[in-house]
Amino acid sequence: MRTLPPLSLLRAFEATARNGSVTKAAEELFRTHGAVSRQLKLLQEHVGSALFDKEGTGLKLNQHGQDLYVLVSSVFEQLEHGYARLQAQVQGSGLHVACSATFAMRWLVPNLADFYRARPDIRIRLSMTSAREIRTEGADLVIAWDLTSYPEADRARAIPLAPVAFGPVCTPGNRRSAAKGTRIAHDFTSSAWTHWEAQTGTRIGTGGRITFPHTHLCIEAALSGLGVALIEKRLVRRELDEGLLVAPWGFVQLPFGLMALPAAGRTSPKDLNEFIAWLRARLEYTDAS
Repeated sequence: MRTLPPLSLLRAFEATARNGSVTKAAEELFRTHGAVSRQLKLLQEHVGSALFDKEGTGLKLNQHGQDLYVLVSSVFEQLEHGYARLQAQVQGSGLHVACSATFAMRWLVPNLADFYRARPDIRIRLSMTSAREIRTEGADLVIAWDLTSYPEADRARAIPLAPVAFGPVCTPGNRRSAAKGTRIAHDFTSSAWTHWEAQTGTRIGTGGRITFPHTHLCIEAALSGLGVALIEKRLVRRELDEGLLVAPWGFVQLPFGLMALPAAGRTSPKDLNEFIAWLRARLEYTDAS
């Protein structure tokens, strides 16, 4: 059996403590001054101690009141955020998807029109971050192909979407010098070079190394002639088709793949599985075309 006071008493206390005034709390809660005062009296009787001291025309929390306010305000904040998430799920307001900025700009956003044609009622809200900064907090789904820094439990429940193929790319003018030129690497996914070399038995870019925190910066560096960058094929398809970049060593499928990681610890939105199925089908379609 719970021994907590009624929620209405705690709401009256939180509003009064935050505003420092019974009158302002009553206005906020659409109650009369007398009703809020009675609720505060009942709460203090339940606690067994006064919670406020008089300060001029207002009220000031005493030590017991401060301790209770820290507890109550934290719980109300969690309740408010959790209830908002529940409402969003019930109302079908959309899906919050987190992925790298490069994947969002170069594949996901250009392909979203296909998804919206089938499901115009579902809105996709994107968080675009670097690989290290991607987290599941707040997002319904994380899309990534390097989960090595994630806990084992997350890696175990990740849903495969598609294989990934990486290849060294450079400008046509750098084709001959790429093997001994500068290697362009990603700050947070440099293991891709290690995997590529292990699978091909080839070592290139031996003339130095520069790094960038985002894949699109690595691509821009390669386009600027700074060296050779190891990039997933989907992300440079346009530059390859237009002849701005070349892939002298081709593309090799690496052991890890593109994965979908639903948020843990809460109910998934009702449309999440449909979006994941669309991702799989669209990735297969665009890879084949």
